[in-house]
Amino acid sequence: MSAKTRTRFSCTACGAAAPKWGGRCPECGEWNTLVEEVVESRSRRKRSGAAAPVRPLTEVAATETRRLGSGFEELDRLLGGGIVPGALYLVAGEPGVGKSTLLLQVAGALAGEGRRVLFLAGEESPAQIRIRADRLGVSSDRLLVAAGTALDAMMGACESARPEVVVCDSVQTLYDPDLSSAPGSVSQVRSAAGAFQRFCKSSGATAFLVGHVTKGGGIAGPKTLEHAVDAVLRFEGDLHHDFRVLRARKNRFGATREIAVFTMGDAGLAPVANPSAFFLDPERRTTPVPGSVHVASLEGTRPLLIEIQALVSSSPWGTPQRVAGGFESRRLSLLLAVLEKRAGIDLGGRDVFLNVVGGLTLSEPAADLGVIVALASSQRERPVRPGTVVFGEVGLTGEVRAVRLGSARLREAARLGFTRAVVAAPDGRGAADSEGNGSGNDAGLRIETSDSVAGAVALALEESA
Repeated sequence: MSAKTRTRFSCTACGAAAPKWGGRCPECGEWNTLVEEVVESRSRRKRSGAAAPVRPLTEVAATETRRLGSGFEELDRLLGGGIVPGALYLVAGEPGVGKSTLLLQVAGALAGEGRRVLFLAGEESPAQIRIRADRLGVSSDRLLVAAGTALDAMMGACESARPEVVVCDSVQTLYDPDLSSAPGSVSQVRSAAGAFQRFCKSSGATAFLVGHVTKGGGIAGPKTLEHAVDAVLRFEGDLHHDFRVLRARKNRFGATREIAVFTMGDAGLAPVANPSAFFLDPERRTTPVPGSVHVASLEGTRPLLIEIQALVSSSPWGTPQRVAGGFESRRLSLLLAVLEKRAGIDLGGRDVFLNVVGGLTLSEPAADLGVIVALASSQRERPVRPGTVVFGEVGLTGEVRAVRLGSARLREAARLGFTRAVVAAPDGRGAADSEGNGSGNDAGLRIETSDSVAGAVALALEESA
């Protein structure tokens, strides 16, 4: 190693640098995130003469940037109205979930509208991309392809082709020859993201970067990668099911926590216009069984009706099991304690299994009451009455609280044929009518409210409190 080259350790979670390796990052406290990278010592450059122009914000042209349609209404809604010219998007997800398929379909749709699109392939050859394009029905002479992993060569292709949209698959395969570290390292990913960011802002082109994920589920590379892009889209979905969920974790041009739902088929990805109906089982709604309950969850601004199933059984072991699929295990333990303490349902020596049907992951507090009712229903072997939807946040003292956009949840439930809702009692501050549960008259549902876990369970199971 030359005298001008040295190494350092960078944290893949926060990007902090350390002179030596340690099991824990000294800045963010994450474990096993420090990786070694080579730092090239370069001569200091003098500042160029011209300074960036400065002007009042009021003099900046207020003309609305015309967004581009992606060919998928679901994706356009997720992005906040379409693709923003000059933006940098990061699309990440598990291998095989459909990242490259979706972006190739989007590239084909844009090229079909006469826009110049460049697909940079770092993991496939042009012939392999052509095979997939033929299967997806993508064909346009406005869709250009370049294969390679050298960053300077790929940026040279962008400069010469002058595309309106660039797709890079994937950013972890690119390497900067000026850096000695391997492709996918912190310094290489940071350099590639910076190059695309500069290209997008200077040319006005839009770029989509495909990102890998680690075995822990996080996006591979430094945290600065997510900070550098304008939007982070996470592809989720169980590979054993045919649906895929694209979730916005960050979006400078739209709302976060929004989702777009697709189905994967032989012809690629197809949008699902009505996800609630897609995830619901009609037979389960008409012939309920103990342990099953429907909740009105909220993903961004879209209400979704999801089924939660619980199974409470005797434990053959000394330590009972607590298994949750699609729901946080610690939150489940908290709700079990509330159910036992505030509702008098003893589950201390019982195995508890919880599952969100369809492979979705619920994280918002409105699902708390649904989990509580599902557990109580399984324990008491009493099904919830057909046509009932449940939602509400549960506190440690056993109270049930109203959640935001309750009226929208009720309208969605009524549209899908639900006739009854068990929700939190209005809090008396006026929030329930505007953003909380609402009266339910406009939704056509029979609303039954309770301010306690015990009361809500009695209403859902039609027991005497």
